[in-house]
Formats: sequence, C-alpha cells, structure tokens
Amino acid sequence: MSLRSPLRRLQDLVAGPPVEVGDISAIADGVRVVTLLSGGVVHARGESSVGERVFVRGDVIEGPAPTFTVEFAEV
Repeated sequence: MSLRSPLRRLQDLVAGPPVEVGDISAIADGVRVVTLLSGGVVHARGESSVGERVFVRGDVIEGPAPTFTVEFAEV
C-alpha cells in the first residue's frame, strides 16, 4: 500500500495545466496567438498556421484539433 495520502495521489493525476482548444489568430516572432474557445487568449509555441484549430496546454501547442461545433453548458 502506498504511504502517500489520497489527496496527494489525486493531485499527481491532475497535475499541470489543462488542455484547451483554440484558433490561431496571429503569428508574431514565432509565437502563436491562440484565441481559446472559452474566450481567453494565450501566446503559445509550436507549429501551426493562422486559422488552424489546435490543442494547447499552458503555452505549448500540442497539435491540431477537430473543427466541431462546441457547446458550453453550465451545471
């Protein structure tokens, strides 16, 4: 049995920034400006072109994302 607390084990599972989806709106000096579907804007590193939809975690583009319609619902 692990000696770590259940809280610490949960924190290890969810550590790090979440993956978000956004569209590349501009490129300046090799940095992409990503407009997130949730309404925010981040500056990220990675390969992509203006107009592409991407997955982004923190400030790193992880790859292309599908262009499905997104619905938000509050619970």
